Amino acid sequence: MSPVAKVSEFHREGNDWFCKTGLSSDITVVVDDVKFHLHKFPLVSKCGKLARMYEDSKSSDKKSLWTTVLEEFPGGADNFLIVARFCYGARVDITSKNLVSIHCAAEYLEMTNEYGEDNLISQVETFLHKHVLRNWKDCILALQCSNPVLKSAEKLQMIPKLMNAVSTMVCTDPSLFGWPMMMYGTLQSPGGSILWNGINTGARMRSSGSDWWYEDISYLSVDLFKKLIKTMETKGIRAESLAGAMMYYARKYLPGLGRWQSGTSDSSKSRRRVVSFSLAKASSPSSMSPVDQIALLETILSLLPEKRGRSFCKFLLGLLRVAFILGVDGNCVKKLEKRIGMQLELATLENLLILNYSDSETLYNVDCVERIVRHFVSSLSSLQLPEFSPPSLDPVTSPSSAPLRKVAKLVDNYMAEVASDVNLKPDKMRSLAAALPESSRPLYDGLYRAFDIYFKEHPWLSDKDKEQLCNILDYQRLSIDACAHASHNDRLPLRVVLQVLFFEQMHLRTALAGGLNVANTETAHALTIPGRRTGQEIVQRDGWVTVVRQNQVLKVDMQKMRSRVGELEEEFQSIKQEMKKRVNKSSSSMSSPRLVKLGCKFLLPRASDAKNDTVQNSVSSTPRSATADHTLPRSSRHSKHRKSFSFFG
Repeated sequence: MSPVAKVSEFHREGNDWFCKTGLSSDITVVVDDVKFHLHKFPLVSKCGKLARMYEDSKSSDKKSLWTTVLEEFPGGADNFLIVARFCYGARVDITSKNLVSIHCAAEYLEMTNEYGEDNLISQVETFLHKHVLRNWKDCILALQCSNPVLKSAEKLQMIPKLMNAVSTMVCTDPSLFGWPMMMYGTLQSPGGSILWNGINTGARMRSSGSDWWYEDISYLSVDLFKKLIKTMETKGIRAESLAGAMMYYARKYLPGLGRWQSGTSDSSKSRRRVVSFSLAKASSPSSMSPVDQIALLETILSLLPEKRGRSFCKFLLGLLRVAFILGVDGNCVKKLEKRIGMQLELATLENLLILNYSDSETLYNVDCVERIVRHFVSSLSSLQLPEFSPPSLDPVTSPSSAPLRKVAKLVDNYMAEVASDVNLKPDKMRSLAAALPESSRPLYDGLYRAFDIYFKEHPWLSDKDKEQLCNILDYQRLSIDACAHASHNDRLPLRVVLQVLFFEQMHLRTALAGGLNVANTETAHALTIPGRRTGQEIVQRDGWVTVVRQNQVLKVDMQKMRSRVGELEEEFQSIKQEMKKRVNKSSSSMSSPRLVKLGCKFLLPRASDAKNDTVQNSVSSTPRSATADHTLPRSSRHSKHRKSFSFFG
């Protein structure tokens, strides 16, 4: 009887394997320093490579005992043991886990049908096409377990076949290729619950969303994941779906990003619960070294599409934060900053607050944010990135939005947030504020608020440093409320307060002049159309009354402004010495008890001021008198009594 028929078992003794057949071994195969003491006939009859090696050794070696070494055997000694069992006629269970490694070993030993009917290669290929390529879970398991023999599997085109199958199934309804029904089993109770070995589990089938495959492919290695994403791109899978898969993968393995919880449905949770019993746990976030994490970050960055989206921008900022934690090279950081800058208007303040992980004394990485802002400004003239389609990644669909103003508001809020850092230098604040053009801020209230917080947290700053920062402010673009706050702000230099007061008066004068023009227009329109019906006359009269009331409010504001200037007279006394150096001031004007400030100049009281009360009493008499009395008095008639002083020369 042949040795094959007498096979009982394989057993190991130390670093050697033996097969009990009743016959002594006549061949020794060495794989990775492990010796297999076997017999020539079962091996040579199934393996073309060993048969050719044995024929070549007959002429040089006359000994009955033949020893051969198999270099770089796919799968190592454990995989050769499976092949040896098959050669001896033992039953070999081919599964999705060992399919790729067995196929590589069979190809290495040339186990084709030429050396035996229904040889190992034939059986593996049959199992691959009939079972694995039609089932989602088996494809994922086969890919995951192919890492030890990845190079050999690439040459055999097994990896491309599996990835093509996975990519096709991603584009298809999962229920058509065995998921989730095949993964739960083929039986269901009449009520729809899942049965396991005939037992009602209570779980129910759920419909899957477009992200049902994210978790499963996240168990693949970085190299396989990269190859799979590129294969999916060639299959025409949407960019937002691929970006979602990459974001999920990165959040699973990179520190600080965490799991992406949005869009995780109950069906995906139940699917992961089932898959976890089958998928190997070799790849886990805790087992990835910092070097591997850096390689993963660079791989994800190279795969991400050139698209825009709120969640996408948030993810890029998260990658940038992780890049600083891991200490990646400068090129990777520059690429991230540039891509973030091209869609900075989609960022939020919370995501922009990146801590400083270097040796810098500042708490937040202000330099990084400044570089991102400058990338944004330079990208305004270039071609904008395309957006994701509306159903995914929170895209921005409003074409009428103003990105520059959004970024200006974001930067002002960021500066207000980091201003409390005592180690932040004035040059950093000034450089960040000046990174945006002047046209980006319709109002400078946000920037003034940031400077005010900075002055409050840095009381040791000199007036020169404060004035250099305040020079960035455009006082004409401060609101009335901001001007009122700045005029009473003790933290601002006196020169800045005077400038604010000047422009505050200019605002009030402009508003008053505009109200008077509107009143004149409304009055003239009402008086030149006498033939209107009664209802229309009431409407015209109501509009005129509204304008008159607005003018009265403006007059009250002017009175308040004059009283506010009076409060500053004491502070003006301290700078009289400086004023004497610039202006030759007469002794009569210095002793005048009343000074009226208009713009940047002090004016002597005019005779028209005495008529002010009369004008106010006559406002409600007639439209003509109200319109005429609100006109500002001309100063040309009293120019000879005027003495001017400049505070900003």
